Amino acid sequence: MLTLIPLPAFDDNYIWLWHDARHAIAVDPGDPVPLVTYLDAHGLTLDAVLVTHHHRDHTGGNRSLRDRYDCAVYAPDNPRIPATTHPVRHGDAIGFEHLGVRFDVLATPGHTLDHVSYVGHGHLFCGDTLFGCGCGRLFEGDAAMMAASLDLFLALPDDTRVCCAHEYTLSNLAFALTLDGGNAALVAREQRDRAARAEGHPTLPSTLALEKATNPFLRFHDDDMRHFAAQTLHRDNPMPHEVFAAVRAAKDAWDATQP
Repeated sequence: MLTLIPLPAFDDNYIWLWHDARHAIAVDPGDPVPLVTYLDAHGLTLDAVLVTHHHRDHTGGNRSLRDRYDCAVYAPDNPRIPATTHPVRHGDAIGFEHLGVRFDVLATPGHTLDHVSYVGHGHLFCGDTLFGCGCGRLFEGDAAMMAASLDLFLALPDDTRVCCAHEYTLSNLAFALTLDGGNAALVAREQRDRAARAEGHPTLPSTLALEKATNPFLRFHDDDMRHFAAQTLHRDNPMPHEVFAAVRAAKDAWDATQP
């Protein structure tokens, strides 16, 4: 039986750890310390690291983990990512015999150009492409690129568990309510997630169904977000990527007003 654990790292990162009480896989271990502490305390062997993109808070543990455990490191083919042993690209399949799991690699550029996500066994490890009720900023890609990446997620089954790399959910919910305050599912989610955080629990993983219902960055095909974009752009019938761009611009402006 496999166990999934979000290990807190830095201020708001999660290192996702999947294990069967013997063997383990870690996703985006930017800080190796909490991961090593957990692995050693539970007698786990780290078989592999999966990396979604080159940012340091996702890759900082690669070299020390590789040296300590002789684990494989799967990552986008980018020289800025240290200790990669297995470069990956869209369409690749990665299997782990000890754990009996297999992941498909999706190219999901937008936040960065090299970003990939890993999907398998009902789970989506999406790094900084998708957050709880949010999405990553466009540091290297553009809105059309990110919208195409999110369309790949929209095609996955609704019960897919969404494993994001940051605990940004409450802030994202606060923004989403400024656009979509009449959305009953969003209001209910805000209450649940706020209560979870007050008790020290993570808001993640969520489900794709929940994100489809509440996350404005995944609703760029929906009429209410299209209406918002049309008002913002002062023209009718915006394209889906333009709807996404309008929502992203609104979030960036909102972020700039926050303390």
